Amino acid sequence: MTASSEIPQLRDPWMVAAFEGWNDAADAASGTVDHLIEEWDAELLIELDPEEYYDFQMHRPHVLAGDDGERLITWPAPQVFHARPPRGDRDVLLLRAPEPNFRWKAFCSTVIGVAKLAGVTELVTLGALLADSPHTRPVPVTGSTNDAALMERMSLQPSRYHGPIGITSVLNEIAVQEGIAAASLWAAVPHYLAEPPCPKATLALLHALEDAMGMPLPQGVLAEMTDAWQRGAEDLTSRDDEIAEYVEALENERDTSELPEASGDAIAREFERYLRRRNVDPE
Repeated sequence: MTASSEIPQLRDPWMVAAFEGWNDAADAASGTVDHLIEEWDAELLIELDPEEYYDFQMHRPHVLAGDDGERLITWPAPQVFHARPPRGDRDVLLLRAPEPNFRWKAFCSTVIGVAKLAGVTELVTLGALLADSPHTRPVPVTGSTNDAALMERMSLQPSRYHGPIGITSVLNEIAVQEGIAAASLWAAVPHYLAEPPCPKATLALLHALEDAMGMPLPQGVLAEMTDAWQRGAEDLTSRDDEIAEYVEALENERDTSELPEASGDAIAREFERYLRRRNVDPE
């Protein structure tokens, strides 16, 4: 483990984590963390040694040419960044990494050890999955937590999922064991548009994370990128009658399954985001 400097004094920090791979359909989850690193000009705090956690035949290093012509090898190392959001009173640690191939429990214990050393009390992991979700509707984001305070504040439910899991589930479990409240947010990416990136799903995760953190998050160019993605998706589906028919079926299924009160909740959340961005207390 290496660090650019000693861990500074942080303001009641959160940790937000996303992993490339199985948990990251269309790069939507890792794209959210990358977006915040860029928008907040976050600084690299800690980089973990990848040797213990990765199969380099699956996560191959890259060679790059520096400005002076020197060739440099970059490794798929997990990185923790530190950000001080200008419009919030809490610092944020941002973890981005490929999903490890080996020693998941040791990896997660190391990450949570860093989080505890930094004073993190709450963790949000981000994920994205391919789903039967039409691109013409808002991207669904589901969340879960077993922490009572987060459950109430974020309007989440305990997870009832049974089946294979990714590294985010292990990280959340070890966080809870170590006294850190943990929640998980997942975006549903249209499976017929799985090629990354999917800025619409990234923006949906950003909005859900904004609700979780209770502070405005910078959108940057994500809204414009989402509009461009939407136009491209509509153009693609309009040129294939079978896909267009399939999308219509998904729309009908989605529209009939959504309750009016769910739409009302979505409108209320969007209005609260609007007030936060205007620096007005929604209370």
